Amino acid sequence: MDTGDWPVSQPERDSQLKEGPIADFRPRRPSLPTWLPMEPPILRPRITTIMRMFVDILGQIGRTLWAHKLRSFLTMFGIAWGVGSLLLLVGLGEGFRTGNQKQMASMGKDIMFMFPGQIPAVAGQHQGMKPYFLTYDDYLAVKAEATFVRNVAPVLSRSDVRAVSELASSNGQVVGVTPNFNEIRYLPLDSGRWLNDGDNEQRRNVAVLGYEMRKNLFPGRPAVGSRILLNGTAFEIVGLIQTVGKGDNNSTNERVYVPVNTMREMFPLKGEERDAISFMNYQPRTRAEHDAAREQVRQIVARRHGFDWRNDDAFDDWDTIKSEQMVGKIFDVMDLFLGGVGMVTLALGAIGVVNIMLVSVSERTREIGLLKALGATQRSVLLQFFLEGLFLTVVSGGIGMALSAGLMSWLHTLPSPPGFDPPTLVPTSAFLAITTLALAGIAAGLYPARRAAMLQPVEALRKE
Repeated sequence: MDTGDWPVSQPERDSQLKEGPIADFRPRRPSLPTWLPMEPPILRPRITTIMRMFVDILGQIGRTLWAHKLRSFLTMFGIAWGVGSLLLLVGLGEGFRTGNQKQMASMGKDIMFMFPGQIPAVAGQHQGMKPYFLTYDDYLAVKAEATFVRNVAPVLSRSDVRAVSELASSNGQVVGVTPNFNEIRYLPLDSGRWLNDGDNEQRRNVAVLGYEMRKNLFPGRPAVGSRILLNGTAFEIVGLIQTVGKGDNNSTNERVYVPVNTMREMFPLKGEERDAISFMNYQPRTRAEHDAAREQVRQIVARRHGFDWRNDDAFDDWDTIKSEQMVGKIFDVMDLFLGGVGMVTLALGAIGVVNIMLVSVSERTREIGLLKALGATQRSVLLQFFLEGLFLTVVSGGIGMALSAGLMSWLHTLPSPPGFDPPTLVPTSAFLAITTLALAGIAAGLYPARRAAMLQPVEALRKE
């Protein structure tokens, strides 16, 4: 290098450049903490390039969507509707399921009922169907012989017994039960105690009040330790039951519970067979053995009343375990159907995304050719169009999820009818929607992106 025109030496020139006014225009690297690791020189340009490309892609997506507003809106609406309907419909089905389970749980766990029935007519005889009544001895026989039954209780109920307190009077159900009845049925105590073996064996005049009966007989007053009259006979209140179920439509809340032996002596069923009971509640030894327990109870009752236990028409019973399983299968089918409807809607939305992206590729053919002529690789073009389709799908799906979640949250603030819970966002359905949405986004973006990336620059630039 010729330095003849420079009046100073090379070290002096370097010193002047560092200290002179030119140094003020040089970019200075900010000082970094000594603990921060040094960034590789090649990493910063690469990050900048990626960020710039990402911003350019977002801008291009916005311009494309704005250029085809109606088509873009319909496509995004289809995907948002598919995701929202999938989550909302499955949430509604789950609300029915949980509401039914709560309603069944308000009765008790693994409960089975046996009611009085009718003996069918025998072939060759002119006698019609003959009714039979369950008796207290039937209960004792089931308790002693049914090996698949872990718990059984007789129920003697009457609705014509008038209850009177010092404050008010009420007509409800007076129910005679054994002390183990609260092990079968759901009867949470609010205060006092439940009936015990001594009450039943000694036929004591004690009673436990349901929630509504307590409100009617002792409005705003303590009831435990007080007395009521049942058809003129004094009974001492020893316990109170919490409200059971939702609202005041559960008959459990309107009952007076007394020992069954006391009930048999003072308030037997009118006009029925001697020592008749209203029905029996029992529980199987395990849930899996509910059919075997039901069969055993039928055999015992049929033998004692003289008819064939294999005749289903002779029995009036209810297996809540079987009912719960049947309802569960119905809800499973409902979930599959509603989920299928939502997934079909998602698929239609994905087809719309494929269509709009193919149109975008067709309209931007010259742009793609110019990009490839300037050095853009197939990989970069593929990435750009793929991200456009994925962005369109994800944004639409996110809107659908947000709207469905907001609607379900709002429904939780409203009162719900008995046996139905408000729809709830189910994690499995949300995962299914996200997975389906991801697959739809990949399918919607990959094919148009590959088609755009495979265009030859010369042919693309010739495109009119």
